[in-house]
Amino acid sequence: MENIIEILKECDALLEGHFLLSSGKHSNRYIQCAKVLRFPDKAEQVLKPVVEQIKDLDIDLVVGPAMGGVVVSYELGRQMGKEAVFTERKNNVMELRRGFEVKPGDRIIIAEDVVTTGKSTKETKKVLEDLGGVVVGVACIADRTNQDIGMPIYSAIKLDIQVYDPDECALCKEGKIEVIKPGSREFK
Repeated sequence: MENIIEILKECDALLEGHFLLSSGKHSNRYIQCAKVLRFPDKAEQVLKPVVEQIKDLDIDLVVGPAMGGVVVSYELGRQMGKEAVFTERKNNVMELRRGFEVKPGDRIIIAEDVVTTGKSTKETKKVLEDLGGVVVGVACIADRTNQDIGMPIYSAIKLDIQVYDPDECALCKEGKIEVIKPGSREFK
């Protein structure tokens, strides 16, 4: 795990500040996995421990929610010799598009960069199960969850980073650091 933290820091992927997460919550730290995933050798290194955890799960397909899960799904699929596709939002609703298919009974691992509340993961799971897929869990670089998301999580690292409801955010109350939204999800 320390090696993963070193790689994140080396790539400036572990950020400090005041962040608006895709869940709508606030945090004082943010993991910008795109900073790591831009380097194919680093992507391989940070996901190798995850592949070790999931290699015996009899997976047919790796599916990553866009944006964060696209490169992660590709790299996991590459290392495991499995097909890798992604879901994406259309009108703020998660869908499997671009002619990608899930066959009934396909055993699927969802690939994410970071799992915090599991919102994108759960949306993707529903899409895949509605198509007849069997979701066996979620594989990610960083597990930031502090609650059960209803499926196993296989991660390179587990991080305990404080998350606040906006109306209880100590950083907002201090008013010293402007909140920034680094993620890709649009809010309604």
